[in-house]
Amino acid sequence: MTRLLEVQSLSKSYAGVQAVRDVSFDLDRGEILALIGPNGAGKSTCFNMLNGQIRPDAGTIRIDGEPTVGKPPRAVWRMGVGRTFQITATFASMTVRENVQVALLSYAHALRRFWGSAAKDADEADRLLGLVGMGGYAERAAAELAYGDLKRLELAIALANRPKLLLMDEPTAGMAPKERIELMRLTAEIARREGIGVLFTEHDMDVVFEHADRLMVLSRGMLIAEGPPAEVRRDPEVQAIYLGEGLVYDARHQDGAAGAAAATGAHR
Repeated sequence: MTRLLEVQSLSKSYAGVQAVRDVSFDLDRGEILALIGPNGAGKSTCFNMLNGQIRPDAGTIRIDGEPTVGKPPRAVWRMGVGRTFQITATFASMTVRENVQVALLSYAHALRRFWGSAAKDADEADRLLGLVGMGGYAERAAAELAYGDLKRLELAIALANRPKLLLMDEPTAGMAPKERIELMRLTAEIARREGIGVLFTEHDMDVVFEHADRLMVLSRGMLIAEGPPAEVRRDPEVQAIYLGEGLVYDARHQDGAAGAAAATGAHR
């Protein structure tokens, strides 16, 4: 069966500096894959190549067997790739429902007819809001939401194009510890139920080790480790890199539970 996402020998350099070097991996439907690494490892560059913002110097990217390299971000989005960002962006003056409706109408090529046709998408917007636990907030202005609720709204917006693949760039950044766990638990439940593949970057290792099916570790643009969380956690090279970045592993979690304390800085 064709893998949802297939990446082969992906490379990108800037002014002679290799940001990403010969990176290959794949992702299945319903799988949660974490991409971690210290500052400057190449995670953001990798993400931006996957959704079409940056064109790789070499390598291939396929979604459901279809090549994406050279396609603009909007075309990649229409292929079923959703994305959330570290800094949440919503329309503050619109209601929560209207924010989701804009995404739905954009996906349906109807953005110019927003005010005349928005009501037709209200049911679907409410369904998506219910999916992320925001059903009771539909009429509230986005500007009134707490930060954790904005993150859930962003997730609903990212689901508006019925994604096969969801790219999440530090989805829990700025959230309280309990909110982080709840958001990723919700995301994992939706992804596994709907068969959505999720690739996310994250600096909170509690979140990573609790929710990821597999981990990939980048260092200086190269993939240095890949596998189940427990296996990657024991890798000496991974431990050396993260200890250098201030990440302290807790020996009490070596039995496979959430295996590390949060990083002291954002690893991007």
